[in-house]
Amino acid sequence: MMKNKPLIAASTALALITTVGIAQAGTTLDSVQKKGFLQCGVNTGLAGFSAPDKKGHWRGLDVDVCRAVSAAVFGDADKVKYTPLTAKERFTALQSGEIEMLSRNTTWTITRDTALGFNFAGVSYYDGQAFMVKKDLGLTSAKELDGATACADAGTTTELNMADYFRQHNMAYELIAFDTPDQNIKAFEAGRCDVITGDRSLLGCRNSPKNESWFLADNYFINRLKFIGFKLFLVSVFDKK
Repeated sequence: MMKNKPLIAASTALALITTVGIAQAGTTLDSVQKKGFLQCGVNTGLAGFSAPDKKGHWRGLDVDVCRAVSAAVFGDADKVKYTPLTAKERFTALQSGEIEMLSRNTTWTITRDTALGFNFAGVSYYDGQAFMVKKDLGLTSAKELDGATACADAGTTTELNMADYFRQHNMAYELIAFDTPDQNIKAFEAGRCDVITGDRSLLGCRNSPKNESWFLADNYFINRLKFIGFKLFLVSVFDKK
């Protein structure tokens, strides 16, 4: 499966181009072509999706999608530069023009699709939200978390979904929110919170090598979409003269 990542990324980019169409051609493509590279926003570090290797080269599925779009525009997958962004920074960076393309874990919602001023071009990964606790707590169900202290990423739908879940089950909790997943994981490992919640893919790759934590059996799963957002860019990829 991992061997097919570049092919999957290229196919995804082509599918997005075909799906969105070229009728809304804007100025972003012209700017990208003029400067000679694509500025792509990615996660600050998420194994399998976007993370620098030992030589500082970015690797992962989200990175491959950026490279595929670069190849479509320039005929060269290497004409792309990466901007690592936290959840709080990602939308501002795309809206301000700091990046032309966002390829990172973000949930596609109706509000974000209609109010932020850029295009959600397609889904690259389906995920679910999960709760993870230390094994020594002896918990097996998320419904046992009444009164817990919870760590979550600030400024994300993760916070909102968790609030909905606890309200639905008439449970109380104390939220400790951080800007980055690394900060959340460190706080969880240090015992500052009883439970940590986030994308299952993220929590899975950050779990302790000693396997001291586990996912609760009834994780709160929803269809969380890793989207690729473009500011009038992908729709213009093939609008060349």
